Amino acid sequence: MTMEQIIALPWRRKADWRESLPGKLKKIEKGPISIDSKDWLLRCRDLTKIKSLLEKSGLNLQRIHSLIPETIVSASALGIQTQLIVEQEVQKNQKTETAQSSQISPTIYFHHGTLRSGEHLESEGDVLLLGDVNPGAHISADGDVMIWGKLRGTAHAGKSGNQKAKIAALQLRPLQLRIANQVARGPEEKPENGFAEEALIASGNIVIQPAST
Repeated sequence: MTMEQIIALPWRRKADWRESLPGKLKKIEKGPISIDSKDWLLRCRDLTKIKSLLEKSGLNLQRIHSLIPETIVSASALGIQTQLIVEQEVQKNQKTETAQSSQISPTIYFHHGTLRSGEHLESEGDVLLLGDVNPGAHISADGDVMIWGKLRGTAHAGKSGNQKAKIAALQLRPLQLRIANQVARGPEEKPENGFAEEALIASGNIVIQPAST
């Protein structure tokens, strides 16, 4: 059985992964591979490029490890297995990088589990939920709301008036969306396959689009 190999991208402040990745691929045997993307914010197009580079080298991308919730959402939208690395793990396993890791997403509240009807999850910063938000459930945050799953309940981002806040989900079909003081109903049509979605304020209205690809 072939053992899974891991390629670690450089820290964003130290080098560009686009320059370092091709050289790393020359040292890896063909087979399954995981990518530790550290503090890189990788969109769907970035991950698609990484997959293409790996496939040209005979490598099969199995999993993305990341410190950045948005990277986790993008990878999951493309059907890639993921692992979110929380700040405490970085401090425990990479003491030499503590100064950097302490600056990464310090205000994100992480919740693992589906919100069911009648439940309410609230955060004073950003919130990342790994699970679904069912009809009758409510999730809100002063910052961004990120859902690694289906949003079918109610979501409120920027609840203290932040009009730059966003709501992102693998499937964004809520009963109601709120960003700052703006309110909108969710779309009725089915989402496009392979795309995470996000809601944001543009020209004074809430709009829904593929998530920052």
